[in-house]
Amino acid sequence: MSAVASAPKGLEGVVAAETEMSFIDGQKGILEYVGIPIGELSSNSTFEETVFLLWNKRLPKQNELDEFTQNLRKRYELPKGMEQRVTSLPKTAEPMHVLRTLVSSLAMYDSDPNANDVDAAQDKALNILGHAPTIVAYFDRHRRGLDLVHPDTSLSFAENFLYMLNGEKPTETMARAFDICMILHADHGLNNSTFTTRVIISTLSDVYSAITGAIGSLRGPLHGGANEGVMKMLNEIPTVDDAEAYIMGKIQRKDKIMGFGHRVYKTKDPRATDLQSLAKKLAEDTGNQELYAKSHIIEQVMERELGAKGIYPNVDFYSATTYHCIGLKLDLFTPMFALSRIGGWAGHMLEQLADNRLYRPKAQYVGAHDQPYVAMSDR
Repeated sequence: MSAVASAPKGLEGVVAAETEMSFIDGQKGILEYVGIPIGELSSNSTFEETVFLLWNKRLPKQNELDEFTQNLRKRYELPKGMEQRVTSLPKTAEPMHVLRTLVSSLAMYDSDPNANDVDAAQDKALNILGHAPTIVAYFDRHRRGLDLVHPDTSLSFAENFLYMLNGEKPTETMARAFDICMILHADHGLNNSTFTTRVIISTLSDVYSAITGAIGSLRGPLHGGANEGVMKMLNEIPTVDDAEAYIMGKIQRKDKIMGFGHRVYKTKDPRATDLQSLAKKLAEDTGNQELYAKSHIIEQVMERELGAKGIYPNVDFYSATTYHCIGLKLDLFTPMFALSRIGGWAGHMLEQLADNRLYRPKAQYVGAHDQPYVAMSDR
């Protein structure tokens, strides 16, 4: 009997889709959205323009961006009845579970929830992109016992979310920092949650199901949940002087060090490079220099000890410091990732619908054959 070739674990190296959205070269540390280097976008673009780029495969003209932005802002406010759903939730609920559940429930407020032609799907995706920040902000204020702050449609995506969350308009630095985080997290090839989106929509299911499934995937600590782990690690280090010994202990014990290593990148994640300078500036502006100093020492130690193995900071490492400096609670870190990635998920969903084929991979059976059935009395 000929040997059967082993299947790649986790589908590693398997090409499962074609996309024009993001290009990654893990060896060289390159990430591009529709051919534009991520650093160019984080330096010059906005999140709204980046989403337009991902969905339309080109940068918008000014009138197109204005129309897209205004259309998004019209979706900030939740459908009638949704506010009461948010405030009826237990205050102990986890924000990612809240986001997953309420994005799913948006389907019940849609008069035609199952429409999944490309135009209808894009319109529903814009609804979810507009509503999701409001869901997160409303729930966070609800659990803190604060009055809800309704959206301000004169504000950008980034400004409006921070306004709803904190009850006051953010500084220009804070808003721009959050906007850059949204740009950097918007898309990243066929990662786990993006693959989930494409698999679900390939059945010609609905947009809400596809995005809900993606949120569930992102919640895992091996995916979007990693940035929470970075912050927990930084909080465990008493002082800057303790950082090197703490990391060396983890290396010696062969513990996983959150925020380092990536399935794709074998050099420093280009998004981490952009976030590092942003985190440093925010730390200086908000009095969190010690937090940044810990991060910098950790990176130096890791590069010295494990850089030769291709283990470098990933996007989660400096996003943790950035989100902390903005003032976000730890359990809001992963929801921030989700708010951004809705743009990428939706773009992949639109690509899938435009040239759909149902995903139906095979599983390689490795069990026994011709086993007898054993009667209950003989087991």
